[in-house]
Amino acid sequence: MDRPYADGQTDDAVYFTGIEVEHTPAHNLLTLFVVGPQDPMEVANKAKDAGVKHIYLGANKSFNHNPVWKELVDVLLHEGYWVTLDYPVRLHSSVLRQMANHMRSSKFIPMISVEIPNIEVYNYNATIKIDDLSMDYSNPGVWCHSLHDLMGRDKFTAWDAYTDDEIVK
Repeated sequence: MDRPYADGQTDDAVYFTGIEVEHTPAHNLLTLFVVGPQDPMEVANKAKDAGVKHIYLGANKSFNHNPVWKELVDVLLHEGYWVTLDYPVRLHSSVLRQMANHMRSSKFIPMISVEIPNIEVYNYNATIKIDDLSMDYSNPGVWCHSLHDLMGRDKFTAWDAYTDDEIVK
């Protein structure tokens, strides 16, 4: 992903650090961001060297089907880190199977990315529906949220908040 870093570079970094700017339970924590599946011990060592408490896996939209993600999450949670795993909603079922034993961990943050381009063109009536695969499949029902309410200022992170991250070599 082409994105700017604090030093002005826009190349594809594998590791970078910064303050977590997204409004999750790890908001404002010094974070090691990891692009793509990496060796779990290398990630743990880089996190230790960087002095972080939170590790963000799948940064820069890099999540893919790879069994290394489970091992990464296992190792990092065992080491006591907060761990975010950012993945697209279309892969939720497979991630749920792969990470089932971590879904109740108090330090695991599944970041389910729902991409909605041109969101500002939707009218006030637009609704996001959290549904199930079919009626009465696994959820007790459905949840509907006003898109307008979900877009509150207290949940918003502008793109320029992402430019202070520093590449880790």
